[in-house]
Amino acid sequence: MAASVFLAKAGCSVQLFEKNEKLGKKLYITGKGRCNFTNACEEDDFLSHVVTNPRFLYSAFSGFTNRDAIQFFEDLGLRTKIERGNRAFPVSDHSSDVIKVLEQEMRSRGVTVCLHSQVTGLIAEPVPAGTAEMRQNPGEKKHRQKAAEQQITGVRLSDGTEAYADAVIVATGGLSYPSTGSTGDGYRFAEQLSIPVTACRPSLVPLLTAEAYIPQLQGLSLKNVTLTIRYGKKGKKTFSEFGEMLFTHQGISGPLVLSASAAIGASLHSSAQETLPAEIDLKPALSEEQLHARILREFEAGKNKAVKNVIASLLPAKMRPVIMELAGIVPEHPVHDITKEERQKLVDAIRHFPLTICGQGSYSEAVITQGGVSVKAIDPKTMESKTAAGLYFIGEVLDLDAVTGGFNLQIAWSTAHAAAEAIVNS
Repeated sequence: MAASVFLAKAGCSVQLFEKNEKLGKKLYITGKGRCNFTNACEEDDFLSHVVTNPRFLYSAFSGFTNRDAIQFFEDLGLRTKIERGNRAFPVSDHSSDVIKVLEQEMRSRGVTVCLHSQVTGLIAEPVPAGTAEMRQNPGEKKHRQKAAEQQITGVRLSDGTEAYADAVIVATGGLSYPSTGSTGDGYRFAEQLSIPVTACRPSLVPLLTAEAYIPQLQGLSLKNVTLTIRYGKKGKKTFSEFGEMLFTHQGISGPLVLSASAAIGASLHSSAQETLPAEIDLKPALSEEQLHARILREFEAGKNKAVKNVIASLLPAKMRPVIMELAGIVPEHPVHDITKEERQKLVDAIRHFPLTICGQGSYSEAVITQGGVSVKAIDPKTMESKTAAGLYFIGEVLDLDAVTGGFNLQIAWSTAHAAAEAIVNS
């Protein structure tokens, strides 16, 4: 949608083929229906939030930054706001308003939208003699002449119709939330043309855990905790961040966990590492000595009370029996019977609440897909295939992904702008 606006503004004739009954189905559910459309962090800091292939994105992001995205939507008539974590939203808190301003601009610019139109393949022809040189800057002639093997001249629809064009942009998304139409079409198009696609997996997704006590904690939300996971070869890498999370019936979720899933996804899908050790620090604001002192104060104030009642101010109700079981403490025992060793085990259980990560949720739960069309096969300045002239890949279909907070949608806007600008210039 964004690419069509950029192209139509420049005077191009644009046709958009959408297999769904309406535009923007995935955009509609982003940000829990509020559409966190970018992140307003400092531009110099943006790429640090990109997990996969951040260097590839440098040129595209420089050409259309997060500030540009905010201004773009403001110019379309969308009132925007910045919330905690620099997350940008429409003032209305309705993702439908983001879709609405894009659709209005597309209509006003004359973009032809073809709904219920599923593209099943691309039309490829041999590169005509001399075309390769004409498409590139003088300094790039030799590279393009050698690399371009075919010219994409259009698309083929499921009803057998063929539509021809000077350039084709693939913006099909990945595999996450398949109910919105993201079923890997773009990957199949690439593979049909021998364009490499890296292994795909769900990302920004809940994590599964092996511990039997996790179902007891279902529905419990934790704030201001630190989640630490060891991953990579022999656990040499460490994900450790502070934030919010929650327990599900089979594992953990929430903002902190979704970010963790992006970092550890490759390790979890490695045959060498089927499980990853993790822990939660429930009191990261306190040093171990401070936590000891806090527990001692609570114990001294309630010497004759049961332990389960004394630690009520320290931990949520659902967490107390699990923590005491881990510490080997009988909940009904009076505080004055608790030994120094048991107090130390209690501190350890609070500071190092153990988890074993044994898997991830499915694509139906994943915010994005990790993996995709290999960026090695794509020109980072233009988003054009290096081997199929006139073919451009943008957004989630590429092997690019970032953490939560609006960064992934910014990747979509930046790559869309880069492709549109390259097509106009060609």
